[in-house]
Amino acid sequence: MTSRSPRAGRYLSDSLSTASPATLLVMLWDRLVLDLKRGEDAQRAGDRETAHTNLIHAQDIIRELQVGLDVEKWDGGPGLMALYTWMVQELVAANMSGDADRTAVVRVETVEPLAEAWRQAALESLTGVPAAR
Repeated sequence: MTSRSPRAGRYLSDSLSTASPATLLVMLWDRLVLDLKRGEDAQRAGDRETAHTNLIHAQDIIRELQVGLDVEKWDGGPGLMALYTWMVQELVAANMSGDADRTAVVRVETVEPLAEAWRQAALESLTGVPAAR
């Protein structure tokens, strides 16, 4: 039995199918932040199973970002790909060791600032107005 009503599932499906690429990217980054926060909290609580589930999902999101990154179209692409690779490596290590501090470093120092940068870029893309920095 699912916890979502059919109406909620339809709303989510409709939202995803009609969202712009920029909005979808922001949604991915927001979910990545959420997964890392949940994983970190579970690690601190000693709940290895919940931590594992969330950290694996976070790694899956990063791998999707890697697949969607064309390193040939932007001179910063190879650097971003290297950053994605590093994040996955760090999360694998944090998951295996149960190191919440390592998870927190990835989230706070890398993922949250990137999520905010993508949010600002998406806003600029949608409105044509530079976001306040």
